[in-house]
Amino acid sequence: MELPFHSAGKAMPLSPTALIVAGWTGRDQAAIAHHIEELAALGVPAPSSTPLYYRAAAALLTTAPMIEVVGPDTSGEAEPMIVIIDGQSYIGLASDHTDRALEAHSVALSKQICAKPCAPELWPWETVADRFDDIALDSWIEDDGAWVAYQSGTLAALRPLATLLERSRLGDLAAEGSCAMLCGTLPTIGGVRPAARFRMRLRDPASGREITHSYETRALPKIA
Repeated sequence: MELPFHSAGKAMPLSPTALIVAGWTGRDQAAIAHHIEELAALGVPAPSSTPLYYRAAAALLTTAPMIEVVGPDTSGEAEPMIVIIDGQSYIGLASDHTDRALEAHSVALSKQICAKPCAPELWPWETVADRFDDIALDSWIEDDGAWVAYQSGTLAALRPLATLLERSRLGDLAAEGSCAMLCGTLPTIGGVRPAARFRMRLRDPASGREITHSYETRALPKIA
């Protein structure tokens, strides 16, 4: 499926051929270890190493305002996204929507089972490369009819995006066509929990530019 990306007013339609979802990308190793212990208590298997680079179907990327999921146990996570088009790198915004019930069985499968909503706007890499740490990432969920803060922080909490790009070997995949990588997420406010509607924002304080996106989920029944 062709995605209607654009950058600086220029249309950049994209049919990605590869998608990576990076996990466990935080810089604070003590916090990562604590989170692994929390998830282990919920039955989620520990990662074999950190960070990890999960491969997922490129067709999961979507700019649609609605995605369908199976059952009530899914939730989003706002993340910066690297997109490589014709050898050029761009920064965008996506949600690693994940099935939390399936996560206890397999993290990789829990990511593969859900679409990955993303904003259509991209920023050229070089326009923000010198201040990645200052870029703010926020998300909100609709809870009981009201929008509440779900994530808030800066990209300084994540490993440098250039490092993630190099170690993931995303550039090698780009030799075969355009590709994308979700680069990890920030802790949630109040714990991971499902919500039918999700909003997210990437904001560059230096320029005042913002990338925003919102979507909702439609839960399909679980049929045994």
